[in-house]
Amino acid sequence: MPVVNSTPLSRWTRVKVPVAVLAVAGIFGGAVVAPFAMPSAPADAEAMAFQERIHQEFTPNVTEEADLVFTEVPAELSQAEQQRIKAEEEAKAAAKKEEEEAKKKSSSGGSSSSSSGSDSGGGAPPKYSGGGSPAEWMAAAGIAESDWGYVDYIASKESGWNPNATNASSGACGLIQALPCSKVPGNGYDPVDNLRWANGYAVSRYGSWAAAYDFWTSNHWW
Repeated sequence: MPVVNSTPLSRWTRVKVPVAVLAVAGIFGGAVVAPFAMPSAPADAEAMAFQERIHQEFTPNVTEEADLVFTEVPAELSQAEQQRIKAEEEAKAAAKKEEEEAKKKSSSGGSSSSSSGSDSGGGAPPKYSGGGSPAEWMAAAGIAESDWGYVDYIASKESGWNPNATNASSGACGLIQALPCSKVPGNGYDPVDNLRWANGYAVSRYGSWAAAYDFWTSNHWW
């Protein structure tokens, strides 16, 4: 008859087995949990950048050239082709500026009274020189805070949140590039006027800012 060893397990042996099991579980548990925790870092950074952007106080550019916006060029074009297109747009902008200056000189007629009223007449509206931030402008324009993310995406792409942004080729103006600039009730360069117009456009044409955002991301215009 075989002899069965009935020697009981030592206390350390009884403890060591579950400890080893927990250690292995901890290793695999960490491998499983870690990947799900990591993506929050980029999301937090993006949220912080958004908050910083919409609360940034506006400071006007020193020169009008700094306000020029050039049409986006597809990435697949060669660098030489991109430079050629940009040079053409700059030439058009310079020619347009000279034409506007010539018109101002011819319409002034040397009269100080007529020149003082030229700004309120035809031609481009005055640039925006006030302060404020995108958050303040959106709130003043009556845009729901839940839509600010969509507005920020489009405005960042079209003007970089510069109220005085002007397309060098078409003359479209403002935070949300209006073409022609005169379609904005009030002043196309005024951020609140521009956003109030854009809000009506987004809702009437697309039904919501969310739908307008979806269209913009698919077509790069709206």
